[in-house]
Amino acid sequence: MSDVFDEVEEQLRSEQYMVMARRAVPWIIGTLAAALVIAVGVYGYLDYQTKQAGKAAESYGQALETYTKGDKAAAFTEFQTVINVGSGGYKALALMQQGAIRLEQDKTAEAVTLFDAAAKAAPNLIIGDAARLKSAFAVMDTAPYSEIEKRLKPLTEVKHPYRPTAIEALALAKIAAGKVAEAKSDLNVLTLLPDAPDAMRQRANAAISLIDAGTAKSMPQVAKAALALPKPITLPAGAMIPGLTAPQAQAGAAQ
Repeated sequence: MSDVFDEVEEQLRSEQYMVMARRAVPWIIGTLAAALVIAVGVYGYLDYQTKQAGKAAESYGQALETYTKGDKAAAFTEFQTVINVGSGGYKALALMQQGAIRLEQDKTAEAVTLFDAAAKAAPNLIIGDAARLKSAFAVMDTAPYSEIEKRLKPLTEVKHPYRPTAIEALALAKIAAGKVAEAKSDLNVLTLLPDAPDAMRQRANAAISLIDAGTAKSMPQVAKAALALPKPITLPAGAMIPGLTAPQAQAGAAQ
């Protein structure tokens, strides 16, 4: 008799399991479907990014070639095509190229706007700080010291790729603003920086000598040509923008 009850109980448990399984199936299917949608979406997004980067690389190369041929108006329009594609690194480089063109046309305000936009679009400090330096240099002769300091001081902090250049530029701005003692302190720091180029250290020592001799006021004019714009960007290993050759990357940042 007990065997009969055991068999009935086993059947009831089996039926309960089946009911529970049937109820769970839609949830399992829904979860799998959602996972599949997410996977397809991620793949599609990455594929889209790759294609967009490829388009941006091709367009940027064409625009750069047009620029080197001297047709700046056409190049400006072609760089806009790169910007419209929206690829971060190429977008930032294209904005910097447009800013350089406007600067050559003495349209400083528009150039600064473009440099600032490039800094916001940049995917890393290497490109972003180059744009910020270009923007600061563009207003060195016209903006009040407070604005120049606001633009340059963050770039003088440790781990920023163009720290020595930013320190030198800020020292020049301080000399022009009559903050000679502060400028000398910055220049002394510059002479001790291990990553400062030898030519920059020599300029710093020369500037300190001018300050000590009481002729520092002439120093901004003497050093302005040496400062110019930031040196061409040299991207570290593994940081190259896909589709962009090293010469193109350097040329793109140097303009």
